Amino acid sequence: MCQRLGELREAMGDCAARFDADLITAGDASRAVEEASAIEKMAATVKALAAARVARTDVWRRRGDRSAAHELARRTGTSVGQAAQALETGRRLSALPETAAAARRGELSAQQASAIADAAGADPSAEAELLDQARRSSLQELKDQCARTRAAALPDPEARRRRIHDRRYLRTYNDSEGAWNLHMRDNPEVGAEIMAALAPIRDRLFAQARAEGRREPLEAYAADALAELARDGSGQQAPFEASASETSTDTSTEPASITPVPAQSAQSTQAAQPTKRSAANTKILVRVDLEALLRGYPAEGECCEVVGYGPVAVSAIADMIRTADPFLVAVATRGKEVVGVAHLGRSPTAHQRSALEWLYPTCAAEGCSALGRLQMDHRVDWAQSHVTVLDLLDRLCAHHHGLKTHEGWALVQGSGKRAFVAPDDPRHPRRANAPPGAA
Repeated sequence: MCQRLGELREAMGDCAARFDADLITAGDASRAVEEASAIEKMAATVKALAAARVARTDVWRRRGDRSAAHELARRTGTSVGQAAQALETGRRLSALPETAAAARRGELSAQQASAIADAAGADPSAEAELLDQARRSSLQELKDQCARTRAAALPDPEARRRRIHDRRYLRTYNDSEGAWNLHMRDNPEVGAEIMAALAPIRDRLFAQARAEGRREPLEAYAADALAELARDGSGQQAPFEASASETSTDTSTEPASITPVPAQSAQSTQAAQPTKRSAANTKILVRVDLEALLRGYPAEGECCEVVGYGPVAVSAIADMIRTADPFLVAVATRGKEVVGVAHLGRSPTAHQRSALEWLYPTCAAEGCSALGRLQMDHRVDWAQSHVTVLDLLDRLCAHHHGLKTHEGWALVQGSGKRAFVAPDDPRHPRRANAPPGAA
C-alpha cells in the first residue's frame, strides 16, 4: 500500500513539474481543476486516516513532540489546530462508513468531511442527509446544518451553553511576521452582540474610506472598528433603544425591521461624532419556534438560533430579549412558517391591533359575547417575556382579564374562541407546557 502511494506521489510530481496552464485551453484547465481537486480530497482523507493511526501509538512521543497534533503539524507544515482537526476527522471516519467512502472517492473536502464527521458523530442517523447536503450546498450552508444537527442531538442545550461559557477565552499572540493576532471563544450570542456593536463603526469607516478613494477589505475596517471602540470606550457610543414603531407581523410578507431611536445620554455630549446605529447594520436576528420560546427548551425538530451564528439555548435568546441591548428582532416560527415578529415594546403595533380585532371581534373566552372595551392581553406576562408577538396576544373582556391577572385563569392553547380555564385544569397552559416529569 505504502509503495503504491509512493508511486502515485512520483507520478503526480512528474505531472506537476510538466504542467503549464498557459498551454491548455480554458476547458482543459477547468477539467484540470476538477481532477486536481478530487486528488487533493482523496489525499487529505488518506492523510487523516493514516495520521489517526499514528496518533494511537507513541511514535510522536519518541520523536519528542508535545502531542500527536503537534507532530502532524510539524511534518505537514500546517497549524496545530488544522492538524488536530485532521486527526479527529480520521478517528471519526472509522465509525462512519458512508462518509469515509465519499471522502475516499474525492467527493468531500477536508472541511466537509470534518463537519460531517463531527455532526454525524453526535447523530449517526443524520449522516445520509448531511452527505446529500454536501453535494448540493456551499460549505457554509453545510456547516450551519451540521451545527443544527449537533445542537439537536444534545440532551441539554442549557448545559452546552454553560459549558461553552466556562471554557470561554480571549487569547493573543504575535505571528512570524510580527503582527498581533486575537482569538476569542464564547457562546454565539456573545459573538453576535460584539459584531453588532462593531458594525456601525465599521460601516462609517468604510464609507469614509470610499469617499477618500481608498479601497480595502471590509475585514480591515472591522479591525479598525475594534481598535476605535477600545480607545474610545462604550461611552462614546450613543445608546439606542427599540421604538414602538410599527412592525408588520403579516406572515404572507417578509418581516419588516424596527427602526431604532436614539435615547438621551449624559455621556453623548462627550463624543464629537457619536456612531449612530441603523436598523440595517445593528439588528441581531434570532429565530425560535414559538413553542420552544414558551416552553423554555426546544423539542426535536424545533429551531432556536441566532441567525448567522448558529444554534443557541432558549435561555440565551430570553436573556437577549430581556436586556434589549443591542437591538434585537426575534422571529417566532413554527417549523418553517413565520408566525410572528417580536418587538420590544409593551403595546401591540398598529398591525397587530388590526389583526387582533379581526381575530377577536368579541372576548376570546368561549361563551362570552362581550364586544365592548376589550383589553389586549399578553398570554405570557410582558414583565416576564419583554416581547410582543401576535401569536401571544388575545382580546379579553374586563371580567376575564381580571380572572387571568388576579386568579391565574387562562385561555387554553390555540387561537380564536376557546375555553377559559382555572389554574387547576389540566388544559391550563402552565400545565400543558410543563417539562417532562414535572408534577
